[in-house]
This record gives sequence, C-alpha cells and structure tokens, in this order.
Amino acid sequence: MTKKPALNITRDRMIQLLNEDLAGEYQAIIAYTVYSQVLKGAAYTDIARELELHAGEELQHAIKIAKQIDYLGGMPNVTPKPVKTSDDPVAMLRADLENERTTVGRYRERISQAEAMGEFALSETLRAIIVQEQEHEIDLSAALNINVPLPIKPENSKTGRKRPKANRATRR
Repeated sequence: MTKKPALNITRDRMIQLLNEDLAGEYQAIIAYTVYSQVLKGAAYTDIARELELHAGEELQHAIKIAKQIDYLGGMPNVTPKPVKTSDDPVAMLRADLENERTTVGRYRERISQAEAMGEFALSETLRAIIVQEQEHEIDLSAALNINVPLPIKPENSKTGRKRPKANRATRR
C-alpha cells in the first residue's frame, strides 16, 4: 500500500519545499528560453513560438512562488535545477514534458500540505500554477504526437523512492 505524503509539515519545511519548487521554475525558464531558440525547421516553428510563451509563464510562476516563500518568512532560492540539453529536438521536448509532469505532481502534494497548514492562499496560488503547467503538458504532448501521460506521483516521503511511473501511450 502506498503511503500518502506527510501533510503536517512546519513552516520551515514548507519554505524548503517551495524553494525546491522555485529551483524547478528557474530550470523551466532557462530550458524554455534555450529550447525555443535552438529548435530549428518547419516542424518546430509553432512549438518554438509556444515555448517562448511558456518561458514567460514560468517566470510568473517563479515570482508567485518567491512571493509565497517571502510571506512565510523565508528567503527565495536563487539557484536553478540543472537543465538538460540535447541536439535532438525530441529529446528536448521529452525533457520538458518530464519536468512539467514532475512539477504538477509536486504542486499537488504542496497544495495538500498548504491546506493542512491552513495556508489557503498558498494552495490557491498553486492551483492557478497547475492549470498552466497542465496546459504546458498538453502542448508538449501534442508536439511529440503522444497522449498526455498520467501524472507522476511525488516521491515517497519516508523511503525517498519514487513511485512507479505511468506508462506512455502514443497517439493513434
């Protein structure tokens, strides 16, 4: 039986988790900025333009997360998670999709934690971010010509092991 993530966390732990999320938003800003400029060819013109828009949306997410960290009494992180690069456009798009899926899973967990803490404004902020993150998943899946994969479950809080990933179906 799968254990649920720890919902009763301290304010300090929430700040730490939000800083990890913020590092992911910085990663997305960088990745979308770079990928939007290096994707070449007619097949990628539309998606490259869409990735430019995604970069701006990720910046707005980073600002919202940083604001919540400050509200909780923390200092926003300034270091991004590593960005995967490749000469293969499909590999870049798949890396973006995987990052989006991970982000949505983390924010779902964060919403439950925020509500358990009574931080309802934080949970509403995260819900608004998830809407855009899921739109990014849809755009990336369409560019890859696959169905939107099932959500990634967050890491098991006790063991640190990731739960099994959902299967990847291709579009018919």
